[in-house]
Amino acid sequence: MNKIISIFLIFVLCSCTTEQIKTSASSSNPTSDTTASAVRRHFILNKGAPDIPDIADEQNLLPRITRYLKQGIASWYGPRFHGRKTASGEIYDMYAMTAAHKTLPLSSYARVTNLENQRSVIVRINDRGPFYGNRVLDLSYAAAKKLDIEQTGSGKVEIKAIAPEQALAQLQKTAKKQEKSVYLQVGTFGKKKKALILQNKIAAHHLPQPEILPSTHKGSTLYRVQMGPINSSASAHKLNAQLAKLGITKTQFVTETDQNQISMIQ
Repeated sequence: MNKIISIFLIFVLCSCTTEQIKTSASSSNPTSDTTASAVRRHFILNKGAPDIPDIADEQNLLPRITRYLKQGIASWYGPRFHGRKTASGEIYDMYAMTAAHKTLPLSSYARVTNLENQRSVIVRINDRGPFYGNRVLDLSYAAAKKLDIEQTGSGKVEIKAIAPEQALAQLQKTAKKQEKSVYLQVGTFGKKKKALILQNKIAAHHLPQPEILPSTHKGSTLYRVQMGPINSSASAHKLNAQLAKLGITKTQFVTETDQNQISMIQ
């Protein structure tokens, strides 16, 4: 009888065992753009993004999203990921105003404020983790530079989720002060052929023909497809609705400054 009980206990213990995967810590370099984190982020993106709701059901999600307010440590990621796919499926552009966040819906917007110098930027969430240590946000290089944390690698920030209309209004306000314009970016590609296909697809449906803007970094070129300028929230909503009918939903607002930021930042 004792032998039977022993065998049964061994069987139960074995069946309850789960396999654990450990990841090594990143190096002590303050930036998140380390080789270790690059490998882990690339691995997770290829495996697919977490099952977190996107902004598709906007009417139900927006009231809850815009209540999100959190403070924490933000870092940035850049060259090692430039040109790779993000969790949203679009190509990561280190010169675009984007960020990676664990739970905010993909394609939603957030205002990020550096609590040390009170500088603020508006970013669109288009990526996930993993995150090193206790960091809650990974900014694009461009966003980190505007917040003045690209040198230190990280900084304490406040993250406030905002509606697309708020993002557009604030971008237009800033652009007006700088005598710039706001555009709607409808796609980013690693190959010009794909950018041309999207450009022709939009033009074929009697919409304003987008402009293709190439940006090159260390021999790697990305092609951004943009429309505009956008003069009002109503026109932006109408254009996004027309594009959605064509299956084009991953759009974002960018300023004229963003179009030329490679020459400004490098």
